[in-house]
Amino acid sequence: MTAESCDTTRTSLYPLRFEPIYQYRLWGGRRLADLLAAPLPGDGPIGEAWVLSDRADHASRVADGPLEGRTLGELLELYPEQMLGRLAGRYPRFPLLLKFLDVHELLSLQVHPADDRKDLLPAGETGKTEAWVVLEAGAKSRIYAGLKPGTTIDDLRRAVASGVVADNVASFVPKQGDGVLVPAGTVHSLGDVVVFEIQENSDVTFRLDDWGHVDPKTGRHRELQVDQALSAIDVSQGAVAPVAPVVEETTPVERERLFECDYFRLWRLRGHSPFAVGAAGTPRVLVCIEGTGRLEHGGETYAVGKGDVLLLPATVGACIFRPSGAVTLLEAALPQ
Repeated sequence: MTAESCDTTRTSLYPLRFEPIYQYRLWGGRRLADLLAAPLPGDGPIGEAWVLSDRADHASRVADGPLEGRTLGELLELYPEQMLGRLAGRYPRFPLLLKFLDVHELLSLQVHPADDRKDLLPAGETGKTEAWVVLEAGAKSRIYAGLKPGTTIDDLRRAVASGVVADNVASFVPKQGDGVLVPAGTVHSLGDVVVFEIQENSDVTFRLDDWGHVDPKTGRHRELQVDQALSAIDVSQGAVAPVAPVVEETTPVERERLFECDYFRLWRLRGHSPFAVGAAGTPRVLVCIEGTGRLEHGGETYAVGKGDVLLLPATVGACIFRPSGAVTLLEAALPQ
């Protein structure tokens, strides 16, 4: 169905569920099968499920309803005001990329450039500030984020040459429920965890070190981008620790604000009685990370299970969520 054949005056937007886009990663595992309903492909390591992506190379498609098969980008083009409300026209594409990650082995020590580093960004790309919510932490779990005090770029360059760059990066043992904000320019890695990730809609990564990993598909080490990584690093970014959640509401649902930055806001909602989600005039994204329930909108109900991600277009506004027992949701908002 082409854009021309879609009657945009008659189609009513509704809570939109998208199909996950699974990504092979040599450091991945198979734990996302316990989180998402869509079966994992093959039997190899799946490191990422892109669950809301407005990118030409990996475009999220609506999973059900009258708009089934439509990409997120097509919907933004067809219904800019209905999708984004007062934010329409501000973004050339949906500004967030949402993922689940199963990091079985340590991913590379890496850095993402900031928005103002145009010299390091391909045309059309933004910088990449990101944040994680830890869903599972294994026996060997570790998060590296930020530099140890006094570390300089020269220190890092020498450490890369000696294969000991991780000695200069702060780290901690994460636990389930931790929220970790990683500003662009921060050296980071993580391992033996399953996390939800919210980030700027960017796919620019520079590897500083890859722990000696060999890609079984190629039999080779992956390429490093040491010079670009060193240039992108914010040396003022010290050790990163889990955030302290801010409780904004306790009844009928416990609402904690985990992150509030220039690029996104994210809350965690825990409850077992009906509660409101969404907001008038602006889009919201719901991510169910525990339990099940039903979302009510326009006289219709939409089943929501663990791992489901629903985009609430601005025209949908506030809805009621009715849990089937205890439930935990994440709710994401764009900056105003």
